[in-house]
Amino acid sequence: MSLTFRIEKQIGFIEVDQPDSKVNVLNLETITRLDALLDDVKKQQELRAIVVLSKKRDVFFAGADIKEIEKITQSQDGAAKAKAGQDLFNKIEDLNVPTIAVIDGVALGGGCELVLACQYRLATFNDKVRIGLPEVNLGVVPGFGGTYRLPRIVGLSEGLKMILAGKPVDGQKALRLGLVDQLIFQKGVGQQIEEFVSLIDKGGMVADKYKRKKQKGMPAFLDNTLVGNKMVFSQSRKSVLQLTKGFYPAPLKAIDVISKNFYMARTPGLAIESGAFGELAVTDISKNLVKLFYLSEKYKKLSLPGIETIKPQKMERCAVLGAGIMGGGIAQLLAANDIWVRMKDINYDALAKGYKAAYKIFSQEVQKRRYTKAQADVKMAHISAGLDYAGFRRMDMVIEAVVEKMEVKKNVFKELSEMVGPNTILATNTSALSVTEMAKVTKDPTKVIGLHFFNPVHRMPLVEIITTPMTSKETIAATLNLAKRAGKTPILVRDSCGFVVNRILLGYINEAGKIYQECGNIEGIDQVMTDFGMPMGPFTLSDEVGLDVGIKVLHILENSFGERFKPADIFEKVFAKGLLGKKTEKGFYLHAGKKRVLNPEIAQLSGVKNTKPLNRQECEDRLIYVMVNEAARCLEDKIIDEADAIDVGMIFGTGFPPFRGGLLRYADSVGLKHVVQRIEEFSERFNSSGFKPCPYLQTLSQQNKGFYS
Repeated sequence: MSLTFRIEKQIGFIEVDQPDSKVNVLNLETITRLDALLDDVKKQQELRAIVVLSKKRDVFFAGADIKEIEKITQSQDGAAKAKAGQDLFNKIEDLNVPTIAVIDGVALGGGCELVLACQYRLATFNDKVRIGLPEVNLGVVPGFGGTYRLPRIVGLSEGLKMILAGKPVDGQKALRLGLVDQLIFQKGVGQQIEEFVSLIDKGGMVADKYKRKKQKGMPAFLDNTLVGNKMVFSQSRKSVLQLTKGFYPAPLKAIDVISKNFYMARTPGLAIESGAFGELAVTDISKNLVKLFYLSEKYKKLSLPGIETIKPQKMERCAVLGAGIMGGGIAQLLAANDIWVRMKDINYDALAKGYKAAYKIFSQEVQKRRYTKAQADVKMAHISAGLDYAGFRRMDMVIEAVVEKMEVKKNVFKELSEMVGPNTILATNTSALSVTEMAKVTKDPTKVIGLHFFNPVHRMPLVEIITTPMTSKETIAATLNLAKRAGKTPILVRDSCGFVVNRILLGYINEAGKIYQECGNIEGIDQVMTDFGMPMGPFTLSDEVGLDVGIKVLHILENSFGERFKPADIFEKVFAKGLLGKKTEKGFYLHAGKKRVLNPEIAQLSGVKNTKPLNRQECEDRLIYVMVNEAARCLEDKIIDEADAIDVGMIFGTGFPPFRGGLLRYADSVGLKHVVQRIEEFSERFNSSGFKPCPYLQTLSQQNKGFYS
């Protein structure tokens, strides 16, 4: 760690620049060296102020070294590591000279806690400024004083929101919250620091280290009275339980810690924090969330061997063929990333739906204060539309999102191939159909690729990039680059029916239909899976996606893979009745806004009665292990290269509970011998081809290995 100290005009500058790294992290070495440096700084006489800043571009401190959290196996060790960081920041806080943190980029976790220990904070007008405490996303609480200092600086309500959500704030919001004292320009930082120090010298800045903006009305009542505090803690606990269903202990523990140390002196208050950090750091949930962090970072930077030296084709203009809700969502995503978009469809009604879908998303972003109205209007202006191919020859990419019928898509691709330029990439948003078949009808199959977004496009982080044997490395490189630019987490999949996520997910939904036909308990089956940690049960999910979409994909999978994807009778009957789910307000449930109740028609249609009670453990095993088996087939068929990609796909594409580490990591945790034994048992009892264990899974089991061995 490169730490330097210099004095200029009686201002001491501590500059941080970790060698051979794009970011600065707070590891044991950094803490030790900074502690020693502070001892030397304290000896300096007549300093007007001490300034802490980073020499890294767009980064102050990215946080504590996650590898050190990962290695913690004893709670006492975790508490000791937290206390070491606390002691360092206490030393900064206790300096007899004003301390100023200058934030020109990311200040997360331990980096945020460092700036909280400083008396004053300046942030630049850099769009990359992000300040926050995301520790709950790793299954722990802030451990270097964050739970103690943040609520005192920005107020109890706002401090709790930041810690419990784990989401950082930008510079403008940090200024509104009182988290930073001023915003400064990136150019001439030195002069602006000197002016700020002069302001301190003249008594123009509040000297209280836990200064807060003056509050009035309800915010003042909530933050400054015991009754108000009690209401804040109660509502926070209620909100956390509603959002996490109690699966994630870290947010609840954070509330417990703050509800105690908010009323304590620093030493005992920080002791409660460090103890809670150590307690959480050794849990399986924290270990799984740390692994997920690594996975997420890995796939955000995903590449392919052989394309590292390829300069990706620029994406400045894209077209979306097929408007409507999905097309409008894709157009909005591109426009939000400053790409000019042209939507095309066969009539104005469809184009209007696309515009409406995009406008609705931008309006929601304005309501959430992620954009101003003017900024949203500028982004929206990137979208144009028409009924012809005007401008398509100049497009860098065309994304097809028309009806999910192969003949229609092949006709579209054949026509598109004549209308675009030689460098235009043709991408399909198909969720199940063969990209190779579409590529064969084009003039240049090397420019064809699958780009499967998940609905709703602006919320779902995953995108499947599907390659054919003909897809060029240049096309793959450009498409990967676009996905990353759009903030998506990509996985690379070789062309195969249903790809990976839908192939695994539809088997799960179909198995739920078979279980229902045995017991007649839709709500019970859904409850089993939400109790497992899924965001919604299979029947609720089916209603959200649409029965028409689900049946169509199941038939496509059945045509390719045979009997194991034959739709359960209940799905055929419900679809035939026109009960398509939320889009028609009737499916397995009756939908009225956000409310839903069981649809009594389903029991009449199926003729199923509660012939036997639902065996919850058996239901869970059947639904999870049918996915594990299909995922193993995807690896066996070399559709995907590694277990990592499947776990990323299932977590970011379906909401598989992150705290369980992913579908295949969960399978490893229960043991593949047990998984295979249960699958064989189900295969025999239910005469189901879906439960015939695939050879790859059997081999791993016989060799006492796991997917991650």
